[in-house]
Parts: sequence; structure tokens; C-alpha cells
Amino acid sequence: MAEYLNLFTRVQVHAPSYPGIALGRQHSPRSGTPLHVHLFGRLGDAQIGPIYLGWFGLVSLICGFIAFEIIGLNMLASVNWDPIQFVRQLPWLALEPPPPELGFKILPPLAQGGWWVMAGFFLTTSLLLWWVRVYRRARALGMGTHVAWAFAAAIWLYLVLGFIRPAILGQWSEAVPFGLFPHLDWTAAFSLRYGNLFYNPFHMLSIAFLYGSALLFAMHGATILAVSRYGGEREIEQIVDRGTASERAALFWRWTMGFNATMESIHRWAWWFAVLCPLTGGIGILLTGTVVDNWYLWAVQHGVAPSYPAAYPTGPDPALLPLAK
Repeated sequence: MAEYLNLFTRVQVHAPSYPGIALGRQHSPRSGTPLHVHLFGRLGDAQIGPIYLGWFGLVSLICGFIAFEIIGLNMLASVNWDPIQFVRQLPWLALEPPPPELGFKILPPLAQGGWWVMAGFFLTTSLLLWWVRVYRRARALGMGTHVAWAFAAAIWLYLVLGFIRPAILGQWSEAVPFGLFPHLDWTAAFSLRYGNLFYNPFHMLSIAFLYGSALLFAMHGATILAVSRYGGEREIEQIVDRGTASERAALFWRWTMGFNATMESIHRWAWWFAVLCPLTGGIGILLTGTVVDNWYLWAVQHGVAPSYPAAYPTGPDPALLPLAK
């Protein structure tokens, strides 16, 4: 009987739980008793667990929980510990970084951004330890480490926004606040302050890779679903022993756009597009305020943007005026 497995599968085959390959003595045991959930089986594999946590995973979760608690309790304190107001105002609540006058002080007062620094430390530690866990699990299973390096690309952008760029500028205040809408407000203010981030060429590349990866994944997912009745979801087999599914998929794209990726190369295309999105974005953020102070003026100078005539008289730059006593 041929297998027909995709998102719309109505029949699920129930089999004994699979605990996974045997681990050596140097590894911690897997945790949890496997169970099967029918709804999950409609979307993917019905089996949940067991999970390998290990020391890196355990410490990562503890550090992440501490960061979450610091952020949450500070937000709750900002509404006078009122749970109703906390729920109502949650999208607008924030934990702000230290003010500009404190510079890059490692241990600022708690009420002046110290809690933000502590939360950032524990959150960063959690992410880095989880990365180590992802890398080690891949190596233990004899897999490539592509997932770990894709995760590292996202961590790079996170570190640029919250640590590397503020460290170069010597100001914690340049970092992003913790919060839903406040971090969006920071993004808008950041773009306005530095002359419209849309003129940043690395931001352009980042958006191109963002949309490009979404398009590639949609094209690939749609193609595999379209040939799943011919076994297209068994992509590894189709890579080494091309069958009717890959032949039909290749023929479709050659007919519609004159070129087709292979069952193997499409994953490299999609991986690179996705990884280059945060990599180029991080480079663009890192250059902002350190190398380029105004991206619009940079774009005018390099012929990227037109130079608009001045409609109003030019006033003094407030940043260059002496501070009022």
C-alpha cells in the first residue's frame, strides 16, 4: 500500500512509540514517557517525547525563566502590581535599558536599567546554552550542524541589537527595550533618527532575503505537496534515486519558469536565503550610527536617493547646541 502523507491525511497509522537511537554513557537519559496526540498527527508526527534535555538544556531553561520573570515582574510593578491593568496594558509595557547618562556601565542601579541588564544577561546566556545544546544534539546523532548555524545567524542579530552595537557606541540606551509595542516604537524611532533605515543597503538585502526565503519555502512546500501522491515527501530517496515525483516537479518548473532546482539544491537555496536575512540585517544595524549617521544623506551622496529641495529654512542641529544649565 502506497503511503500518502501530507497536511490533509485523514488516516493515521498507530505504532508503538519510538524512543530513538541508543545513547552512549556520556549522555544523559531522555526524559518523559512518549504519548500520541491525534491532532498533532494531522499536522506532523503524532508522537510527543521523549525529550533529551541534558545539562545545557536544563541550565538554558532556568536562565530563560529568570529573564522572563525579571521582565514580567518589572512590567507588573510598573502598573502598581495590578493584575487587571497588567493584562490590559501588557502590549504597551516595557523594561527599558539604562539612560544615556549612565553610558555602558556594567552594573547600573536597578531602577535605572539594572534590571534590563540582568534580564539581558540571563536571556543571552539561555540562548547561547540552547545553541550549544542544538549543536551537540546534531553531532550526537551524526547530523550536519546546519540548524545550529542557522540559529547562530538569528543570535548574531540579537547580539548586535542588544550588546555589540551599544558596546561600540558606549551607550546601553542604544539597545532595544523588552516589550511588544515598545520595541516596535524603538524600531521606528531608530529609523527616523538615522535618516530612514530603508536607504541602508544591508537592510535592503535583508528584506530581499526575507521575502526571497518566504517565496522559496512556499514554492518548495507547494511543489512537494503537489507530488506527494507520487512519494515526493520522501525527498532523500528522490535525491539519490530520482523518481517520477522529482521528474514531474522539475518538468513543472522548467515549463513555468525555464529553470528548476533539484530535490537537494532547493534546500541549500532556502537555507542560505533564510540565514542571510539576519546576517545582512545585523551588519546594517551595526553600521548605523557607527559608520553612517544618516542613511538618507548617504543614499543621496551615492546616487541611491534623489536630493529634494529644501522647503523650509534650515535650523541648528539640537545635538550640536550647548546643554542648557
